[in-house]
Amino acid sequence: MSNINKVKRIVENSPNGVITASQLTKSGMHLGYLHEFVKNGELYRFSRGLYVKNDAWEDDFYLLQQKYSRGIYSHDTALYLLGYSDRTPVRYTMTFPKGYNAASLKQENLSIKRAIRENYDFGIIEIQSPSGNLIRVYELERTLCDILRGDGSDIQIVNSAMKRYAASKNKNIHKLMKYAEQLHVKTKILRYMEVLL
Repeated sequence: MSNINKVKRIVENSPNGVITASQLTKSGMHLGYLHEFVKNGELYRFSRGLYVKNDAWEDDFYLLQQKYSRGIYSHDTALYLLGYSDRTPVRYTMTFPKGYNAASLKQENLSIKRAIRENYDFGIIEIQSPSGNLIRVYELERTLCDILRGDGSDIQIVNSAMKRYAASKNKNIHKLMKYAEQLHVKTKILRYMEVLL
């Protein structure tokens, strides 16, 4: 089988329409083949090392996380993805470890949050994006604590999410309080829970 056919097979077998440069190099192929597919219109370059089939449904959540692998969907974006907000975010919010700095981040239409190492690593789960691809997001209890830290979260979104959580059969108050303590929002969480429970 010729190299171009091997690359064609990799492109055709991509379940989500995304092909990375590292996929090609791992299979021993030269990156120049991807450029051929871009030239003939089968692929387009989303970002450095990230290509998408022209006929694929573009999943912004998945593609952004492929581009910025250290970014975790958080705050209002996490609420939306977890089904606790009906409002589609105008700008996606991602949390990165403190000190992480990709030059291209400033050019994205993203709301960027930073977290110290101890607070960055906990509460991460994998869920399916609206298009069905796996993405990483902070779990609900962590997200509720995050939206109460500092300011900037829409009060209507916060109140609605807290009411839904309090009414949910799946709430985990123990976990919520543990996260609230670590993120220094225990007083705020207690205030909400006293009113809602």
